[in-house]
Parts: sequence; C-alpha cells; structure tokens
Amino acid sequence: MARTRVSSKYRIVIPKEIRTQMDVRPGQEFEFVAKAGVIMMVPDRPIAVMRGFVRGIRTTGFREKMDRS
Repeated sequence: MARTRVSSKYRIVIPKEIRTQMDVRPGQEFEFVAKAGVIMMVPDRPIAVMRGFVRGIRTTGFREKMDRS
C-alpha cells in the first residue's frame, strides 16, 4: 500500500508505484469524490477514449421500468 502526506499547502504527491500502475501523466486532470469518509481521485478522461467500450452489447429486448415486477 502506498502512502503520502498532505503538505502545509494542501498538496499531495501521487506515489511513483501508483503513477506507474495507473499511467498518470503530467497535466492529466482528476475529479475528487468524497463519500462516507473516503476521498476518491478519478481520472477525467475524454469521451473519445470510451469509443468502442460497449461494442457488441445487446440493444434489444430490454424491459421498461414499468414492466418490471
């Protein structure tokens, strides 16, 4: 588990092992989400990166919410 510390200017350094594992690059933007006492740092990726993400997904045969029991 990687650890870091918040500086007096409220800055943090992402440990090298995490930067390498998650392919974090200089200038990359992140969104912070706070929930139930946990802070999550989520990479902000352009929608173009998601192209082909759901290729082959079934698009027919879904029931409407009103039809569910």
